Amino acid sequence: MKQVSIDVVPSYEVKLAHGLIHQAGIHIQSLYDGNCEAKIAIISDETVSAFHAQALSDSLNQVGLKSQLFTVPAGEASKSYSQLAVLSSELIKAGYDRSSLVIALGGGVVGDLAGFLAAIFYRGIPFVQIPTTIVSQVDSSVGGKTGINTPEGKNLIGAFHHPKLVLIDPDLLQTLESREYLEGFAEVVKHAAIADEGMLDILLSLKPESKDVSVDILTNNIKIKARIVEADEKETSGQRAFLNFGHTIGHAIEASLPYGELLHGEAIAIGIKAALWLSVQKSGLAQSQADKVLSVLTHFKLDTVLPDRLNNEVSKALMLEKLAYDKKFKAGKIQFVLLEALGKPVLSDAVSIEDIKQAINHISQ
Repeated sequence: MKQVSIDVVPSYEVKLAHGLIHQAGIHIQSLYDGNCEAKIAIISDETVSAFHAQALSDSLNQVGLKSQLFTVPAGEASKSYSQLAVLSSELIKAGYDRSSLVIALGGGVVGDLAGFLAAIFYRGIPFVQIPTTIVSQVDSSVGGKTGINTPEGKNLIGAFHHPKLVLIDPDLLQTLESREYLEGFAEVVKHAAIADEGMLDILLSLKPESKDVSVDILTNNIKIKARIVEADEKETSGQRAFLNFGHTIGHAIEASLPYGELLHGEAIAIGIKAALWLSVQKSGLAQSQADKVLSVLTHFKLDTVLPDRLNNEVSKALMLEKLAYDKKFKAGKIQFVLLEALGKPVLSDAVSIEDIKQAINHISQ
């Protein structure tokens, strides 16, 4: 088993191992100091729960922990006010209170939604992340950002609420459909681009169709995320914004379509291409390094061109409108994550609206 400590207050552990879901009960029981009376809510989506909820429930039962499953529809649309309200009411009616525990069993959507519910339920209860996708195993399950979407944009309503524990089992990736599996590598590529150029070569050696990701690769990604989160937990110094490389335009793409039409990683891959182009133009990134990053996205079959329905002037104007709500814009001033070189991100205020328009045109072809 690999283990990464997240040094925030309070600190918590990320544990990584094959087959870990079958030992989840033992690790979660350790959070209770012998008290097995607390009510546990497993929150999952309808797809993931069919594959993995029983194994988790059995593992909890083996150590005397009782749980109840609550499901939401699969997909980005579940990160909403309405779904948050439904879950809140279901838990209240089922007798959950401030002594309860939430387990998020799913990808980034479930983790963000269940984490936000835990942050506000009875003014805050603990939760555990058991991520089931590449996106959530390498990125969203760690760092304490939780939230929901609004029609205006992605993740604009939320809270910082760290999990008590994160359990990562790469075996859970085997049940993903190919598209859902591959889209997660956009986040892995992002980590490599901002912090570990050598990982790009490792990624190129993987066979995308195998769904075989080593514990070491997952652990290295968690360590990158952990170092940045520890240095700038609540994004006050600007360093944590580096994790949003490719996300400014990527989120605008997502928000300009019905949520879920493009998967998160698919939109971020396109956003990374735009951010690389801006980095070459504005911060001196070598074109050869930009091309190396793009080759890894292509290796994982991630398209880097706007979908046809956004490739028109009306949709591009809508994307610019969505950009105005981005959380990295301060008092209307653009702050954009660029690369000076691979492994050297910067938060730049040198990007203008005209530059962004040109970047959007660049991803149109």
